[in-house]
Amino acid sequence: MTSVVGICIGRPWARTVLTDRTRELIRRRAELVEFDPDPGPRRDVRVLVTGWGAPALTGEVLDRLPSLELVLHAAGSVRGIVTDEVWARGVRVSTAVAANAVSVADFTCAQVHLSLKNTWRLALDARATRAPVARRGVRGVDGATLGLVGLGHIGRLVARRLAASDLRVLAYDPFAGEHPGVELGDLDSVIARSDVLSLHAPHNDTTHHMISAGRLALMPQGGTLINTARGGLVDHDALVEFLTARDDVFAVLDVTEPEELPSGHPLFTLPNALITPHIAGSLGTDEARLGELAAGELFRFLDGLPLRHEVGEDSLARSA
Repeated sequence: MTSVVGICIGRPWARTVLTDRTRELIRRRAELVEFDPDPGPRRDVRVLVTGWGAPALTGEVLDRLPSLELVLHAAGSVRGIVTDEVWARGVRVSTAVAANAVSVADFTCAQVHLSLKNTWRLALDARATRAPVARRGVRGVDGATLGLVGLGHIGRLVARRLAASDLRVLAYDPFAGEHPGVELGDLDSVIARSDVLSLHAPHNDTTHHMISAGRLALMPQGGTLINTARGGLVDHDALVEFLTARDDVFAVLDVTEPEELPSGHPLFTLPNALITPHIAGSLGTDEARLGELAAGELFRFLDGLPLRHEVGEDSLARSA
């Protein structure tokens, strides 16, 4: 019997994540149908491919999918869609977080190099003065120290990407084991010793505002804070006060709390802060990578092979 695969991805991403090529590959092995999460008849769907724009898989939604065995999330975190009902019904879950991690890691590595060259500060100063500026504050990459807060998919990729550079890499992650080329330490010491501090931790009750006023004060002279993880990791009120007092420190924030800061927020005008609109992850042509990973997981499932990117209920509590 041919397996039925349902697609439940928001309209802006349905064709960029699951491209025509990927859909054709899936159709060679399964029937592909669109699944509308709004109330309607039951669907005999064995595998559901979700992504950005998908609703939470509540009991009401799952009642319409009585044959569902596997959810393939063609995006990053599954926190927004996986409910207790998913686990209670024995539905397996896989996520394309590893594919999304590639884009975030590449973005982060670029920011590390730019930060150690003091690129953004010099560019913003030139823009503000409308004149050439002197080369100052250029730390350089060789011999610099990078601190990673979180050593999951992205943190490990960043460490591997930068292994060829003459960088010392420190990391704080209470759940991580040893990783080649990375020195583990407690959070305060990692912050205090890092020329560039890059955040890659999940946001939950234990990590909310983990970068507090006290911990910001530990940052060394001329340091840079990079956040491509979750805005809630950083106390933004404390960050504004800190950056105002410590103009030697720079912040590159791809995520904020709230996700979109209100117009006129001080972080938009501080000369030592750069805000980007959550662009580190897979966007544009990179989105197809997510669908390709999901398709690969589908084929392994259909062939009775172990999934490579399965998420369990226990591990979800420690993920982003």
